[in-house]
Amino acid sequence: MHHVKLTTLAALAALTLVSAGSALAQQDTLAKIKSTNAVTLGVREASGAMSFTTGNGKYAGFHVEVCEKALQGLQKQLNLPKLDFNYQMVTAQNRIPLLTNGTVDLVCGTATNNTARQKEVAFAPTLYMEEVKTAVGANSGITTVEQLAGKNVAATAGATSVTLLRRFARDKNIEMNVLVAKDNAECLIMLESDRAQACVADGQILATGIARLRDPAKFKIVGEPFNVEPIGIMMNKESPEFKKLFDAQIRSMAASGEVAKLYDKWFMQPIPPNGITVNMPASASTKAAWANPSDKPMEAYQTAQ
Repeated sequence: MHHVKLTTLAALAALTLVSAGSALAQQDTLAKIKSTNAVTLGVREASGAMSFTTGNGKYAGFHVEVCEKALQGLQKQLNLPKLDFNYQMVTAQNRIPLLTNGTVDLVCGTATNNTARQKEVAFAPTLYMEEVKTAVGANSGITTVEQLAGKNVAATAGATSVTLLRRFARDKNIEMNVLVAKDNAECLIMLESDRAQACVADGQILATGIARLRDPAKFKIVGEPFNVEPIGIMMNKESPEFKKLFDAQIRSMAASGEVAKLYDKWFMQPIPPNGITVNMPASASTKAAWANPSDKPMEAYQTAQ
């Protein structure tokens, strides 16, 4: 009789694990890193100079290198004999589910830190403040966002730009046709092929994307920003100890000037795979974020303005 009870308990335990989602999701990020000596970084295919592929399954960019450097610091602090980096490509739509179910441990991309997302995930301190801008054809005659009325305007699925565009059209009482692109690369392809007269996205994504096009001089970034947003590295909300250690590494990198050096490397110098230069100096709001790193959401900045 006793044996039957034990078996039933084991079966129940197994069922509980399955019903609560993947076993990985149950494991704290820090415990997982210590037990596997590995970490999985969620990375983007075409998120400007922040997170992109250089081909052959390799990824690079400002946020990717910030993640790697912070984790190497963490490895030393925890005295781990080794720490293997695995890279998993994510999109704007699937990055939060893949983080919450434990498929990836961090998302080193271009996620806006806002209150809605903070309910699901945690954010590292912000090292980059983004302006959501508009890219258009250089000869289009479009110089203001109001002139997008009646136009096809592309924005990336799962990014805040889609919501911002729709809200802008409603507030200004103008009609525009919002085309939802599957990713940032497609947003710019729609502009390049004239399927859309504008692509609305993070300013650095537009600047990098245009620099990579066949004829960059044919395009320009115009108008007032739709929004200024803190862009953050995301991690699992259920792993507060990991967040504390990771955040401390980020703060130390900001204080030592390491972050400013990395910014210069990715935004002011030629970058792989084809040596383009984004040529986008750090804004005053980005420098202010380095001076006082914080994981405050976008809404906190807006009330302060």
